[in-house]
Amino acid sequence: LNNSLMLVTALNPHIGYENAAAVAKLAHKEGITLKEAAIKSNLLTEEQFDQVVRPEQMIHPKE
Repeated sequence: LNNSLMLVTALNPHIGYENAAAVAKLAHKEGITLKEAAIKSNLLTEEQFDQVVRPEQMIHPKE
């Protein structure tokens, strides 16, 4: 799950659609994770990525 490119949707509110799409394209092209692509693109730090992309919070409905 952590390697899924679908997690890119969690980045949209934080870095914008265009940047999130660029991160996904870079990850796919280079065969790297979204986290690695976001860091390589200088859009997020590792800590910021970990705070924003939380798959466990994405699978449960908000109360």
